[in-house]
Amino acid sequence: MGNLAVKAQGAHQAADGEDYRGIAEVDAWHERAHRHEKRVDQTGERSRCEGSSSIWCCLAEDSLRAQRDGHEQQADKGSTRARHRSEVRDVAAGDHVYRADLCIAAIVGGSWQNARMELRIMVEPQQGATYDDQLRVAKHAEKLGFAAFVRSDHFVRIGGGDPGPGPTDSWVTLAGLARETSRIRLGTLMTSATFRLPGMLAVQVAEVDVMSGGRVELGFGAGWFEAEHTAYGVPFPGVEERFDRFEEQLAIITGLWGTPEGERYSYTGRHYRLEGCPALPRPAQRPHPPVIIGGSGPRRTPELAATYANEFNVGFRSIEVAQENIERVRAACRKAGRDPSSLVYSVAGVLGVGEDEAEARRRAAVSGTDFATLRTGVGLVGTVGEVVERLKEYEAMGVSRFYMQFNDLQDLDQLDLVAEHVMPKV
Repeated sequence: MGNLAVKAQGAHQAADGEDYRGIAEVDAWHERAHRHEKRVDQTGERSRCEGSSSIWCCLAEDSLRAQRDGHEQQADKGSTRARHRSEVRDVAAGDHVYRADLCIAAIVGGSWQNARMELRIMVEPQQGATYDDQLRVAKHAEKLGFAAFVRSDHFVRIGGGDPGPGPTDSWVTLAGLARETSRIRLGTLMTSATFRLPGMLAVQVAEVDVMSGGRVELGFGAGWFEAEHTAYGVPFPGVEERFDRFEEQLAIITGLWGTPEGERYSYTGRHYRLEGCPALPRPAQRPHPPVIIGGSGPRRTPELAATYANEFNVGFRSIEVAQENIERVRAACRKAGRDPSSLVYSVAGVLGVGEDEAEARRRAAVSGTDFATLRTGVGLVGTVGEVVERLKEYEAMGVSRFYMQFNDLQDLDQLDLVAEHVMPKV
């Protein structure tokens, strides 16, 4: 198995992030709304979209925006995609959570096609990417209508090869992207709990959320890659302690973000202690930015997801293994008294799409993993038709979001191909 697939398996044997599907974008895209009826101008022609499908947890900057449906449209190469977000209220893990169902409809030749699969771009900058490389991809993805741009949180290249140009810090990068993009959501898959103290991480994520106008999501994990800790002098405790610390960090970060205005937050655990924290700054999204947890652990990962997550992610696994992991989380939710449908379920995989198999193989080869392995579900690879069918298989499992690991940041034509020929069909 190639370097990045091995990385992904290791990462998902640890615990990874929880997530609210927040939409506190307060720009013009998300202000075109009425409560029950959506009308959109399409090059001079009136179109109507009603109802909702699939899942997107929506949080708004204040209670009025939280209860306001958003409707956005994009025109690209002859097709217009309209996103209709309708908000529903749900109770998750004891807190009131604003959820929104996402209906992506593509107008192709004047007909509406309901879609249930949201496509997101994921990059691995530690493999060799500058900030400018990431900015170019994020802006291009935004232009094409992809829902989010997320990045890994690593400081050392995984596998052999030239380590240059060196690492970029995930939250410094996202702060820059927050000011240079306007609509696309931004986040990590996954932030390592070993790199940052929980109080400081809560401040960083909240600030970037405000800088972005409420577009940030925190993918969060226990950490797994020992080599980067050794290289940069970061403590790397055993797996049990990492999970213990991770669980406390989840409690602290969500606790800080959920502290009522004017009150202070205190916490006493085995590894962390906070006294009289003012719980500031406040993120733009309410009650807090989305948190994503993922992984393949049989016990603690499902329990943490059921307790803290708004999205559960399975990365770089076969369809059969992904389904088993999702079912474990659903069972953990039922055991905890939580409705399993209150989580978003997502998958991550290597992207390698081509107009023919030869082009797909060439693009997939960048990952370092053989094509046959990628086709088991570790990757989203093949021709357009094959990729569409694979996404429909995930949809049938209840997966509503796919993170496409985009490994050649110079190959923007691949994103064009997905946007033009895959996105309208799922």
